[in-house]
Amino acid sequence: QVQLVESGGGSVQAGGSLRLACVAPRSIFNNNCIGWFRQAPGKEREGVAGIRPGVGSIYYVNVNSMKGRFTVSQDNAKNTVYLQINNLKPEDTAMYYCAAFLTFGCPLDNSTNFRFWGQGTQVTVSS
Repeated sequence: QVQLVESGGGSVQAGGSLRLACVAPRSIFNNNCIGWFRQAPGKEREGVAGIRPGVGSIYYVNVNSMKGRFTVSQDNAKNTVYLQINNLKPEDTAMYYCAAFLTFGCPLDNSTNFRFWGQGTQVTVSS
């Protein structure tokens, strides 16, 4: 059973920052896209950002509300992908998940493409 593990969520005030972490098995981390998704209550899951650690390719969704505030990065020694979120807004409140896509590219527009998922980490932003 392949498992990804997220951490780093919490409750913050608007304007604050969080860094979420996703630890993946070495074989998954090296060879695939690790994507970040979020799902707010009553809303569909949406892609946020992704990275292919093996080649260093980074992907962001083209959503104005996210541009410039979300940064994805990697730590090869820890098999970890990070999602830095700055200037948090109440609308960022959601469960954040990381997931692995097991072939070429990083199709953040369709979460069903991603095979292995973590349990999620909750981000709550108060105004």
